[in-house]
Amino acid sequence: MSNAHSPTHPSDEGDGGDLEFRPSAEFSVPADGPRDVAIVFLGASMVAGVGDPKGQGWVTRVVGRTSHPDLELTAYNLGVRGQTSGDVLARWHSECPPRWKDRGEKRLVVQVGANDIASGVTLARHRLNLANILDEAASTGVSSFVVSPPPSSDPAFNDKLGVLVESQADVCARRSVPFVDCFRPLLGHDQWRSELAASHDGHHPGQAGYGLIAWLVLHNGWNDWLRI
Repeated sequence: MSNAHSPTHPSDEGDGGDLEFRPSAEFSVPADGPRDVAIVFLGASMVAGVGDPKGQGWVTRVVGRTSHPDLELTAYNLGVRGQTSGDVLARWHSECPPRWKDRGEKRLVVQVGANDIASGVTLARHRLNLANILDEAASTGVSSFVVSPPPSSDPAFNDKLGVLVESQADVCARRSVPFVDCFRPLLGHDQWRSELAASHDGHHPGQAGYGLIAWLVLHNGWNDWLRI
């Protein structure tokens, strides 16, 4: 489910001219000693793990299964409930750099989108916000990884979400940024549907649902991205 291709098209993201496409940052891995890696997870309620009675969400599950003798990993969860891609774009400049300070490798994981639909953010603006995060990250030596929002229990909402996820995949493919589609694999998935049916809002799963997201992330380019 990773969509990574070389950027070959001019930008169609912006309202005021083309943006230069830049591939995700590359690193030279040290020959000796552990790699000092800091990963910031940026997004809204799904990143924060809202609804998980164990308080782990998918982020803690992924981090807990990311281990290698040559990897010294520091992870930061910067999920803020209710935020749109515009909110995330506005705050990442101040919140992420302190977590990356003095670290050998700077990495960013983004999951955002459902609140854009709920708040009426246009698809064009969502694309631009995501593109700006990825381009600015790459220009400062930060390697990015994008995880799509999963489906909700609302068919009408899911219709819009499916279009948004396709757009996210395109934005990432143009930049050679790894992208995990959590929408299509979980749409109609029995366990996922059961999780949402038991939730209070039809959007946030319990621990089993977050486990499904973690599985998708871990099995769709995660170790390749981390080079482990």
